[in-house]
Amino acid sequence: MQAPAKAADPVTITDFETDGLPQGVSAWGNDGPSTPALTVEAGADRPGAPAGNRVLKAVYAVSQWGGWTHDLAATQDWSGYEGFSFWVKGTGSGQRIFFEVKDGGSAAGSSELFESSFTDDTAGWRQVRTPFADLVRRADYQPGGAPTDGELDLVAMWGYSMRLPAASGTLLWDDVQVYGTAPPRPVRLATDRPVYPVAEKGTAEVRVSISTATGTPLPADLKVGYRTGAGTATPGEDYTPAEGTLTFPAGTASGSAKSFTVRTLADRAPEVAETIPITLSGEGVRPPAEAPVVVINAHGLPYLDARKPVKQRVADLLGRMTLEEKVGQMTQAERQALAAPGDIATRLLGSLLSGGGSTPTPNTPKAWADMVDAFQLQAQRTRLQIPLIYGVDAVHGHNNVAGATIFPHNVGLGATRDPGLVEQAGAITAREVKATGVPWDFAPCLCVSRDDRWGRAYESFGEDPALVSRMTTVIDGLQKNGVLATAKHYVGDGGTAYGSSTSGDYTIDQGVTRVSRQGLEAIHLAPFAEAVRRGVGSVMPSFSSVDLGQGPTKMHAHRELITDVLKGRLGFKGFVISDWQAIDQIPGDYPSDVRTSINAGLDMIMVPYAYVEFESTLRAEVEAGRVPQSRVDDAVARILTQKFRLGLFEHPYADRSGLPEVGSAAHRAVARTAAARSQVLLKNDGGLLPLRRDAKVYVAGSNADDIGNQSGGWTITWQGSSGPITTGTTILSAIRSRAASVTYSRDASAPLTGHDVGVVVVGETPYAEGFGDVGRAGRTLDLSAADRAAVDRVCGAMKCVVLVVSGRPMVLGDLSRVTALVASWLPGTEGAGVADPLFGAVPYTGRLPFSWFRTAAQLPINVGDAAYDPLFPYGWGLRTDPGRDRLKALRDRLAGGDAASKGAAAALTVALTGRNWNADGTVRDSRVVLGALEAAAALLDRSSTDTYQQGDTLASVARDVAQATGRRPDLTARADQELAAGRVRQAVSLLTQAAR
Repeated sequence: MQAPAKAADPVTITDFETDGLPQGVSAWGNDGPSTPALTVEAGADRPGAPAGNRVLKAVYAVSQWGGWTHDLAATQDWSGYEGFSFWVKGTGSGQRIFFEVKDGGSAAGSSELFESSFTDDTAGWRQVRTPFADLVRRADYQPGGAPTDGELDLVAMWGYSMRLPAASGTLLWDDVQVYGTAPPRPVRLATDRPVYPVAEKGTAEVRVSISTATGTPLPADLKVGYRTGAGTATPGEDYTPAEGTLTFPAGTASGSAKSFTVRTLADRAPEVAETIPITLSGEGVRPPAEAPVVVINAHGLPYLDARKPVKQRVADLLGRMTLEEKVGQMTQAERQALAAPGDIATRLLGSLLSGGGSTPTPNTPKAWADMVDAFQLQAQRTRLQIPLIYGVDAVHGHNNVAGATIFPHNVGLGATRDPGLVEQAGAITAREVKATGVPWDFAPCLCVSRDDRWGRAYESFGEDPALVSRMTTVIDGLQKNGVLATAKHYVGDGGTAYGSSTSGDYTIDQGVTRVSRQGLEAIHLAPFAEAVRRGVGSVMPSFSSVDLGQGPTKMHAHRELITDVLKGRLGFKGFVISDWQAIDQIPGDYPSDVRTSINAGLDMIMVPYAYVEFESTLRAEVEAGRVPQSRVDDAVARILTQKFRLGLFEHPYADRSGLPEVGSAAHRAVARTAAARSQVLLKNDGGLLPLRRDAKVYVAGSNADDIGNQSGGWTITWQGSSGPITTGTTILSAIRSRAASVTYSRDASAPLTGHDVGVVVVGETPYAEGFGDVGRAGRTLDLSAADRAAVDRVCGAMKCVVLVVSGRPMVLGDLSRVTALVASWLPGTEGAGVADPLFGAVPYTGRLPFSWFRTAAQLPINVGDAAYDPLFPYGWGLRTDPGRDRLKALRDRLAGGDAASKGAAAALTVALTGRNWNADGTVRDSRVVLGALEAAAALLDRSSTDTYQQGDTLASVARDVAQATGRRPDLTARADQELAAGRVRQAVSLLTQAAR
């Protein structure tokens, strides 16, 4: 659709003259019941309607949010029209209904939203007509990847949405149109930046550009006036006033620019930042959406002196702050919620975040750095120039950024049993995150997942607190590389009872953890104690509740566990950040939510949209004495301490030298290693694996050729999605690079004859949080019918390997025809890591971080249960490298240690005698070998030079023997617990018992 050159009749966007819903029209809601029922039916009673007219009927019962949308197949140009209109038949309910139009962006789901509303105060048909000039940018929500210029451009419109109230009712709709003729569009003025920080006695060069609505050259001369205005800086004392005219002659190309300068003066006195507003004007022009300002930087104050101790800097800065500035530091807004970028300064915000999928356009590392730097620039307008701390959920790499390195999710990293590798993954994540200007990561999740039905199970390193505690090395990887880590979700989110959730249609996520104090300490609190010991900078409470026997309390309101335990007994010195809008779940009204959470010990609130309301509410609570000033000062001091330690006052902007490293080959090589070591070999009849390179391989299954599926949730978007969503190597392409001959058929419909082996890659599609809860929207732990059919077809025709790509154990059913079985978890973008052990480039070494149930009826099932009968126990993992080779290498390393390590090396020499081993490197005389291993393990427990990995290698040979017998899965599982806890002798002793 083209803009009209002159006055035009209204143009219909949607008319509903169809048998069913028009293409692109759909309903949505926070859950099934809240999704309106849409039908098209007769509506000839509308005024002016032709005979046989049809309308859209929406029947709704919305609990939280719901509505309907028309997403256009291609953009339309509405810039030549005056406004937006539609007919609606109401009931006089008095309900307020919002509507919005979708402006620009790469798709309807990533456009900028501008809204208005009407009240259903008429029982019958009415026409709603709204000039485009009256629509405002939606402040409470903007989709990920949406433009952020705050301008309703109208040249590339993707459609509209109708947002229904949280109520019940029925409305009819018809004839959605654009109408009228737009007034002449002025020349838009812009500056190269909105804020010009400059040192005292420095010069700011302000570059002014012009752009026409059509992109054509100026038809006539254009004069743009500029002048400095009244700010906090004093003219003649702090700066030299500037005023003048910039002339753009007729024919000047759209986008051209001219400059003027503003010179500042020196008074040599220490002072806070001072502002010099700039006014731009002219006939037929539209000034910048945000008026530019020159800022004379704060200088000479103690908190700005990087040579002083952090504690002194914090005390000095805190003493200069007003209540409004302190409250601002305690506020974190979603970046898309900003009504305008200048709100960072006017609302004195201390933090912004990108929620899952909240990305710039285009979604590139450079665009991220540009975006975050622009936000940091706004913070320089404030008098104290306190930098923002920007946060993201980089939970398995910088996973929101297209092209970044995506590691296996935590479940896979837990399977590696390699704390050093996990630290390295954290370090690489930090480098990529920091290169884009982000200094704060909402990771790691230290949940101890106790029920595979939980939609966040894959965010856990495992079901045993000792294993999760081992993997807190990721904190070191992040923080040693300049990115603040967040231990989440404190505390007990992995222990919520099935059916206890009250959040929408979730079944377990955000539910209640019913546990004794002893159980809470031993299972759920232990990893957080280790995180505090490592100096983690922030902690995020859980959405869930804890019931210690006196009824459930929301963690965001739990003063005892946050203030008394975390900050008191554990000695946590960082700050506590809330989860997404989580304080709204605390019982009571909003002021009660605010004071309860802050008094419980929360230091910063992830609002994320209602930042204006939160700030005003918290100020009122402090002024009324319901939140002590001392509590606010403690919170702000904790936040400022981390900002100083991160060096944000000296270096607030992105270190762009790291941008070439984002998604680099070197980083992907580490992710490939992590993926390879995460692979757990569950079954290997006849030694089928590793496969021969010359094998003719038949590949099938839903997850063989899908980057999105193998990466899982929290990848590019919050919930993740199937398909080629980012750069990487699929499992299929990795197999093709290794095997001599590959036939691929997703559904196994291609002929099966003539192949040596089948590889069927099955599992889950992406999800995050409660959306992955079993029982929600029909979700189960079963393989899809298509995957099950592919397994049956391929494994019924040839020897086969089944790779399960999933975030948790799944129902596998009959495995009698499956020759080999591998838990591949969610390996991330580097599918070559899955193929490496499959073809023997590296051995299988991974072990189960979760007990693999036989049937879903066993859930929850965990190591240590009184009745423990899993299909595969916790810690299970077959290896394909010879045990004797492992022991030889270990003996040589131990020989260079202390006396105890040398003694262990001597014991291993006895075990390594040739007659104790078969030709393939497996144990022949288990009595002698296990006896020597027990002796060596006892010595290692006394050594001060041995490492966790050395003890792990020692125990791995005993595990080989125990797994070969398969008689005592409970003992092998307990042995892995003991090993994670650092008790090597006890682990080997249990494995020895299991082998008998």
